[in-house]
Amino acid sequence: MTHPNQSEFIVIAGPCILENNRGEVNFETARQLKAIMAQFPEVKFYFKSSYDKANRSSINSYRGPGLTEGLSILKEIKEKVGVSILTDVHWPDEIAPVAYVVDMIQIPAFLCRQTDLLLEAGKTRIPVNIKKGQFLAPLDIRHAAQKVKSMGNEQIYITERGSTFGYNNLVVDMRAIPMVQSLGLPIIFDATHSVQLPGGAGETTGGNREYAPILAKAAVSAGCNGLFFETHPNPEQGLSDASNMLPLEWVEPMLQTCLKLRAIIQNEPDYARSAQALQNA
Repeated sequence: MTHPNQSEFIVIAGPCILENNRGEVNFETARQLKAIMAQFPEVKFYFKSSYDKANRSSINSYRGPGLTEGLSILKEIKEKVGVSILTDVHWPDEIAPVAYVVDMIQIPAFLCRQTDLLLEAGKTRIPVNIKKGQFLAPLDIRHAAQKVKSMGNEQIYITERGSTFGYNNLVVDMRAIPMVQSLGLPIIFDATHSVQLPGGAGETTGGNREYAPILAKAAVSAGCNGLFFETHPNPEQGLSDASNMLPLEWVEPMLQTCLKLRAIIQNEPDYARSAQALQNA
């Protein structure tokens, strides 16, 4: 399977959810992230935010401005700030209008087995980021990728975001990174959703943002092709995922360290390939 240039390091970042209006949070975050990413020429940056969070824990939780208003905001950010855009979709009929605005479509983790959604995303021929479900073994994501590929779309990324482990907890198995890469797929690591505590705050999801940079560094050391993280100027005031979004001031130092680690490991032997060769000998 061919895929985009893996010499680039993908960074997907932004507030979890768009604000109710065209408030400064959306644009401020995009502008600051663009300025940070400009320091790292190897980074291909996508600004991420959701127009609708259809999988909120509680019926009382804010879901976002909706498809029409949300895409209008994302289009304005794209044009005024000058950034590539990623957003997630939940229904096949959302994909055509979304593809008109964004540069990459994201399939949410809970929906990564939804065939119609994946096929419709594949038809767009723009990059598709599939988040691996918390319930899937790493190698099982190949079936989701194959659905997108069957539409003639080879621009596929997989994002690892942890696996369900007991009650209200997730765990990350870094072996997933070389496993998914063995399928010929670039893998992005989701540092902030991996520190979620699903349902851990009663009606909302909890989280431990202080562990996100640790996991990000571990994932880069394991050879991931990019990072995903949600960030906000004032995370505790965020309307979704407040407890695991990163403060904007953490982003630059975290990326500096991660990219130094990436440079160190780039000449490492391919241990997975060597192990397979030993087995076949």
